[in-house]
Amino acid sequence: MDNRQEELSKYRIQESKNSLKVAEHCLNEGLYKDSINRSYYAAFYAIKAVLALGTIDFKRHKDVVAYFNKEYVATNEFPRELGRRLGMLKQLREKSDYDDFYIASKEQAEEQYHTAEYTIENVEQYLKVKGIA
Repeated sequence: MDNRQEELSKYRIQESKNSLKVAEHCLNEGLYKDSINRSYYAAFYAIKAVLALGTIDFKRHKDVVAYFNKEYVATNEFPRELGRRLGMLKQLREKSDYDDFYIASKEQAEEQYHTAEYTIENVEQYLKVKGIA
């Protein structure tokens, strides 16, 4: 791992935290679909912070999540619950963004916000063990 990878990882975790702040703002304003979207991106950027430390990266979201689950969740680097929660978050983000008639509830938005928090906490703990953070 070189310095550029560490810097990219730090940048991505900061983007993750910024997205989480926006998700919280949207949640407080009753913009539940937008909150779910930003919660997803908060988790997505956190996962990308982990991938930045390796030699592989992906452009497509489904590839990022699939690789993370295969290489990090399935190998117990991260809890299995994280993989399950990320799957639900991804599914709800897609509904929020692409289903015109989907109405997100406050409870769904709160749950996905907490999933993003949980993801960031786990990633930060992982980065700390790796000497980054």
